[in-house]
Amino acid sequence: MNRKAIGYALVTGFFLAFALIIYGAYSPARKAQKQRIVCVKFKKGVENQAVEQHMHGFASLKHEIPQIVNYSSGRTILPDGAVADYDVMHYLTFQSEDDILAYEKSEAYRQFIERNKGAWEKILVVNADIRQ
Repeated sequence: MNRKAIGYALVTGFFLAFALIIYGAYSPARKAQKQRIVCVKFKKGVENQAVEQHMHGFASLKHEIPQIVNYSSGRTILPDGAVADYDVMHYLTFQSEDDILAYEKSEAYRQFIERNKGAWEKILVVNADIRQ
């Protein structure tokens, strides 16, 4: 092989390696199969600061519990004058039911509950299969 061909081979090899790294960084490594929706109603008189602490604390679980594939949340949207059954909702996705159980048993989740449960009036938890 001549030097020019070796140079082209090296450049092509580096380009392919770079492309695979980029593909790996932006493609989902784990496919979610299960979803958990957690609806929370706060007690009357709970300050907005406690609600924000709850929201940030729940969101941080994504970084502390490896079984959580994805997380999002939001406040309930209602027409003017309507009263919400729940104030906020959290959406978590997992690969399996075993991952949901591991999440429930994690120390980070248990600590989150202990720090925030005093502000909750009621909780609704719904688990579902994700259909594609």
